This record gives sequence, structure tokens and C-alpha cells, in this order.
Amino acid sequence: MLVAAELTLAGIPALKVPDNWPHYDVIAQPFGAAAQRISVKSRTFKRGPAYVEYKADDQFDWLAIVILAGEGGAERSIYVVPRASADERARCDRPTARTAHLRYFRIDEVDRLFGVFRRNFGLAIGGTAGEAIAARFSRAVGARAQG
Repeated sequence: MLVAAELTLAGIPALKVPDNWPHYDVIAQPFGAAAQRISVKSRTFKRGPAYVEYKADDQFDWLAIVILAGEGGAERSIYVVPRASADERARCDRPTARTAHLRYFRIDEVDRLFGVFRRNFGLAIGGTAGEAIAARFSRAVGARAQG
């Protein structure tokens, strides 16, 4: 519910799908774009071997990682990451391992890996930093056009 609410407040209507829905937890409908499937994973922060994981064959467009305050974690953090970026940075085990189908990240590495996607409720492929860069570029171009 938290991720769906944050997306909706950011201007992207979203709703939580029924419990035990396969592959994803939230569906969002950006204006003028296809519906987006979001898998939500939440964990309490702790240092060391604690992980956020998903299955390689899960069908979703975005991974929302919710890190709740815990050991040394100052505040709740939400990262909304495009699937391609999550897959690119994910750890995975040997193909012969029992857990070969899992993709995972250490909780204490999520901010380093996905900091640009923190509070990415606008579903920007480049993350929130990408939106800020685009806004600055747009303002600079507008200022030159007026000047």
C-alpha cells in the first residue's frame, strides 16, 4: 500500500493487486504509457548478510525495495528501480546451485547500488538524478532561448 500511495501522490495512479498475486504487487498507470507492474520487497535494515531477493523468472517492470529503519538505519527508504537496472546489478549463484533462479542484493548495499532510484515515484528510467539533470538542462535551454 505504501508504494502505491507514494506513486499516486507523485501523479501516477497505482493500486495494490490482491494478496498472493503472481509476480508483482502494484500496478501503476502512467499517463500516456502502458501499465507498469511493480514487485515490492521490504526488509528491515541491518548490516551484514541480509538480502532482498526476487526470482529471475518473475514478471515485473519495476522493483520497489523498501528498507525499514533498523540497526544503524536512520530512516525508511524506498527505491523504485527499473527491472533492467535491477537485473544488471543483481548477484546470482552458479547455474548448478539450488538457488540459481534467485537474484539478490545485500540490504546494506542497496543505497550504493540504487541511490539514484531513491524516491523514484515518477518512474524515471534514469532515476531521480536523471529527472534533476533533465530539469536543469531544460531550464538552461529555456534561459538561452530567452536571453
